Amino acid sequence: MGGPGERTRGADATGRSIPGSASQLKTIAKYELMNYIRTRRFYVLLTITLIMSGLLTAVVALYQPAGFLSSPLGFYSSWWGMAATYILILSGIFFGGDAISGEFQNKTGYFLVVNPVKRSTIYAGKWVAAFIASLAIFSAFVAVTVANGAYYFGLDVPYQFGLSLAFSVLYLMSILGVTFFFSAIFKSASISILVTAILFLFAFSLTQTLVSNLAQMEPWFLITYGAEVIGNVLKDPYPTHIVTVQLGRVTFTTYNAPILNGVAIMAAYFVICAALGLVIFERRDFS
Repeated sequence: MGGPGERTRGADATGRSIPGSASQLKTIAKYELMNYIRTRRFYVLLTITLIMSGLLTAVVALYQPAGFLSSPLGFYSSWWGMAATYILILSGIFFGGDAISGEFQNKTGYFLVVNPVKRSTIYAGKWVAAFIASLAIFSAFVAVTVANGAYYFGLDVPYQFGLSLAFSVLYLMSILGVTFFFSAIFKSASISILVTAILFLFAFSLTQTLVSNLAQMEPWFLITYGAEVIGNVLKDPYPTHIVTVQLGRVTFTTYNAPILNGVAIMAAYFVICAALGLVIFERRDFS
């Protein structure tokens, strides 16, 4: 038996029992989510999402473009391709860009890590909160999409839309994995947000174009290439993996990620980046 000064396992210095990791994660996620809902960013992003959805609704209703109204699959393919990935990217940037770096910049992390809570639990709790907040925003866009689809085609929802939804959730997970990684690297919230915004909105897509068209190489290492399955799965038939077009003496080659390849790329980005972000977070000191 231990001496009178020895602390029992699972108790703090006063002898009170310490909640388990699962309970701590739930608590951290709850309060982080409440913090998101109380801030302007949640309502700003929700407003942007509703405005984009409203504009799409108005355009389809007024102009009735053939691509949208030709068939249920054509509707969901056209509607989804216009805004879905951008809303996912904005959600990841808004809620994950400063999730870790903000703790360094505002010095709030110092008071958080001195509690008997593992850093991995803090990291996971923040990620879960960002994921739920992002999913809530994305759900608003999904609801408007399905409502418009039901108006024009009833309950005839193609199964490909369900697959696209599943791929969208995986893409959101991978985006948050990347944003948390950069948020752990930088101690400045503004820098971490700026870097992730530039990467997802410009750098990845530009690199993909250069690699495909100039280097004539499949950009299998880019997350945006893998994410193309979100829109491609709504096309019938599914696009050919490699498409070559000859224009005079110049040959252009475009690549479309097969479904399994796209899923593997997005999953790899999530696992690797989230894990690296956690390692960095656990090793950094708060001052």
